[in-house]
Amino acid sequence: MTSRGSRIERNRRYRERQPDRFELRQRFLIVCEGEKTEPSYFRQFPLPPDSVIEVYGLGANTLGLVKQAVKLRRNARYAQVWCVFDRDSFPAENFNAALALAQEKDIHVAYSNEAFELWYVLHFEYLNSGISRKDYILKLESNLGHPYAKNSESIYKELYTRQAIAIQNARKLLAEYRPRDPVNDNPSTTVHLLVEQLNRLFWK
Repeated sequence: MTSRGSRIERNRRYRERQPDRFELRQRFLIVCEGEKTEPSYFRQFPLPPDSVIEVYGLGANTLGLVKQAVKLRRNARYAQVWCVFDRDSFPAENFNAALALAQEKDIHVAYSNEAFELWYVLHFEYLNSGISRKDYILKLESNLGHPYAKNSESIYKELYTRQAIAIQNARKLLAEYRPRDPVNDNPSTTVHLLVEQLNRLFWK
């Protein structure tokens, strides 16, 4: 076989051994603490038909959620793995341990302090004062003009036209904390980081 022929054959064997990079780039795993709110929202994203976005709502706590994500990741190869959870009333040590384990295992985190509904509220207003989960709901219902349901199948569409505002507000809010201390930075969220990644799939 000529040198050129050998090179072509080596390249062919190399390509056969490589994973489908395009398919891998389209495969996301999103593991949520909540069983309704977060999974319902992320499942509504309008993604390309060749994308594989697996969304789980496990009802697990912060640290347990990251451990579950590590186990689920063994089932397939993913471009990105995300955990979505709230600061809520979990002990500070649990929240911090979850962030540390996620970093160790190369898992991204979309956290909210104190609740995921902060992300929804940021679509309508910049909020930099800590309030209760109940008050988030009241603010959200006032802005939506109707009662809020955790398992809403229309919330993504209702908020979509204001998504850029929410991303801007979330970035601005994080910038207020120097240095950042997620467990105590109330309110704050990194949900916009996951939203931006999903948008890149759609607008690629």
